[in-house]
Amino acid sequence: MMYAFHNARHAIGVLRKKLERRWLRLKMLGRPEAEVLAAERRLRGTEQYGKLREADLVIVSFGKSGRTWLRVMLSHLFCVKHGLPKGALLSFDNFRRMNPAVPKIFFTHDNYIKDFTGDAESKRPFYDKRVVLLARDPRDTAVSQYFQWKYRLKPSKVAINNYPPLNESNLANLSKFDFVTGDNGGSMQAAVEFLNLWAEESRKLSCFHLLRYEDLRKNPHAELRCLLEFMQVRADACHVNAAVKYADFKKMKKREENAGRSPFAGGRVRRGKRGKQGDSDGRKTRRGKVGGYRDDFSDEEKQRIDAALSESLHPMYRYK
Repeated sequence: MMYAFHNARHAIGVLRKKLERRWLRLKMLGRPEAEVLAAERRLRGTEQYGKLREADLVIVSFGKSGRTWLRVMLSHLFCVKHGLPKGALLSFDNFRRMNPAVPKIFFTHDNYIKDFTGDAESKRPFYDKRVVLLARDPRDTAVSQYFQWKYRLKPSKVAINNYPPLNESNLANLSKFDFVTGDNGGSMQAAVEFLNLWAEESRKLSCFHLLRYEDLRKNPHAELRCLLEFMQVRADACHVNAAVKYADFKKMKKREENAGRSPFAGGRVRRGKRGKQGDSDGRKTRRGKVGGYRDDFSDEEKQRIDAALSESLHPMYRYK
């Protein structure tokens, strides 16, 4: 009952945000679309900045870097540790309201805060925060972004985040290679620019932890324990083992198929509306394969992609 109450409260909050954005568009009817998008980005930035200032911990990632997997893992750990409802997902302070021992965790792709602060060249609002940067190879994130764009991306997120328009021509003809090597919001270039700025700014943060998706996939128990230590969260081996087991990739896929029947499931774990039943490309949990981008391109295309990454990405991430 308690979680159902907080789940309803969260749903009301989401609805309020949607209404605020629609009201903004109504107020700006007739104005150039660029002005409307800039105003909506500032509104979203205001919302995110507020959460950032309240958060005990911030987990930052570029889109399609494994954030949902990590969220499910941490959610289940707290559920086991504190006796919270199985299947509940962390959403900022929803767990904290049920048990004050759970930190307020702000998961963000850091898309809009700069539109509120006007500072796109630094991460100053994060300097005094405990920050985890979840990084993934930009070649893999860009391929995953392509499938996210094609099957799952909400129309409201297309123009505001510089994705190619979701028209019939693009959906039918825009190749993975052109998407990955382009200058859109989900491209490898966008991921590299995101990661490079965080690498340059990381030394200015009071508490910073780099968590690489590839390391978490290779040794989830050790990486999760290291993360919990940084989070200042005490957890027994049984809690860690339960979290890793619950977030097993095969179980995540099955859970996605059943998400519509779960009272605690949210849109984060559901198949995209443009994805077909049985088609893995439309899944939220698609492959999660380390280096999986190599399966999607010719040898020449891979060489061009690898060369571009090698020339541009900060060495802190150790991707070659």
